[in-house]
Amino acid sequence: MKVLVLGGTGEGRELAGRLRDEGLEVVSSLAGRTTDARLPVGEVRQGGFGGAVGLTRWLRDNSVDVMVDATHPFAATMTEHAVAAARSAGIPLVILRRPGWAAQPGDEWHWVDTAEAAARLLPTLGSRAFLTIGRQGLHAFADAGVWMLARCVDPPEPGPTWCTLILDRGPYDVPGELALMRHHHIDVLVTKDSGGPKTSAKLTAARQLSIPVVLIHRPPLPVEVGAVGVGAVEVVVVESVDRVVGWLRGRR
Repeated sequence: MKVLVLGGTGEGRELAGRLRDEGLEVVSSLAGRTTDARLPVGEVRQGGFGGAVGLTRWLRDNSVDVMVDATHPFAATMTEHAVAAARSAGIPLVILRRPGWAAQPGDEWHWVDTAEAAARLLPTLGSRAFLTIGRQGLHAFADAGVWMLARCVDPPEPGPTWCTLILDRGPYDVPGELALMRHHHIDVLVTKDSGGPKTSAKLTAARQLSIPVVLIHRPPLPVEVGAVGVGAVEVVVVESVDRVVGWLRGRR
């Protein structure tokens, strides 16, 4: 069985190793947007496919049996392309999505649907914001009217002049996040509902400092995922690497 893993996440790297241990042929695909990306074991393909049509062609040309979408929960366009390509190529698709974060006692969370909505809400919650949404979408905060610290893995282009920018890569720990927020006198945090433990320390730090958090909802999965018998192709959504491995074992 040959498996294409659309990766770029910690789960994608773990999955590639697990599937190789299972004796499967695995190709991991990375979008190539992050410089010095952490690579999974095995064969790696970097760069885009050229949309759903290009991905379909690649699946057929390379005789892929199953595709796994282990991209970031906010990589909505890639997931849409994966669903469309799986239907066109006639192969199963497994969508791996880690669970979102859940509020704990003491949290003050404010949910919004977009970065623009988060920017509009900021002045009502604080005056010194910590943005942890990545480099895409930062432009939405340019006119928010509050002081901002933004953390990204890679620098945005063009670089923002309206905020203080730090470049860093997780995982992060609670003492480090507490020290950072205290040093910059942060009084409101903005983040995406990425889920997972690697970047959740900021939420714990915000809770301990009684700082409100603005959380951006995940984009919904394509409507085709919930449809019955769409294109006669099986599309499964799971929450862990173990569930992907178990599902693939059942297909062998």
